Amino acid sequence: MSNVETLERDAAPAAAPRPGKIVGEKVNVFYGDKHALLDVDLSIGENQVTSLIGPSGCGKSTFLRCLNRMNDVIDICRVSGKITLDGEDIYDSRLDVVQLRARVGMVFQKPNPFPKSIYDNIAYGPRIHGIGQNKTELDEIVQRSLERAGLWKEVQDRLDQPGTGLSGGQQQRLCIARAIAVSPEVILMDEPCSALDPIATARIEELIDELRENYTIVIVTHSMQQAARVSQKTAFFHLGRLVEHGDTEEIFTNPRDERTQGYITGRFG
Repeated sequence: MSNVETLERDAAPAAAPRPGKIVGEKVNVFYGDKHALLDVDLSIGENQVTSLIGPSGCGKSTFLRCLNRMNDVIDICRVSGKITLDGEDIYDSRLDVVQLRARVGMVFQKPNPFPKSIYDNIAYGPRIHGIGQNKTELDEIVQRSLERAGLWKEVQDRLDQPGTGLSGGQQQRLCIARAIAVSPEVILMDEPCSALDPIATARIEELIDELRENYTIVIVTHSMQQAARVSQKTAFFHLGRLVEHGDTEEIFTNPRDERTQGYITGRFG
């Protein structure tokens, strides 16, 4: 190989990093006159769990709700900046928000099963979106979703009973199964274990780890221990700003910002 070829090879640019599944650029959120989120830039990788941590009122749940436009239902809320899902601007006026929320599912802090049977809780979304064309297809979707949520063996003999009759942890797994049923690409979780006991919490955490093989997961958690256990990436928010984002282990063992260090060591929060 000639010296020129060697130089050209050495000078060749490295492959560009793969863009995130969801990318937020200069995201600002206002609730009336209150500036709740300030110039947030955050890239969320595919098939990873990203934890959003920080003190109460720091903007982490506000940012989470931007990712499937849940803030649209709040009259005084205004969002600026850009958020893309696979490169597509989710705030484009031509975008179908219903379809967006099928691609980006949500699990809330408090389990909220519909006042319907276990079966109908899961089948509701596929029926709305025209995914299950007949009873056989719906049966398969219901069983597959409950299996993925680790709930099938516990409820397979009582699918016609109300979802509200399940325990708290089972209800939350039912809500996860309901989100999975429409084949989302992303699952958002807003403190999904805060209302659960330690045993149910451990089961949900195991489930999150299993689900990331097929889904991109973003979880808001008030528990730093939970963030350390379940996530590969962690983003620390403070006073409406994204302070730091990186590998979870790095954030917890060697944070770059003194505010992150202060929060992790319990000096505030």
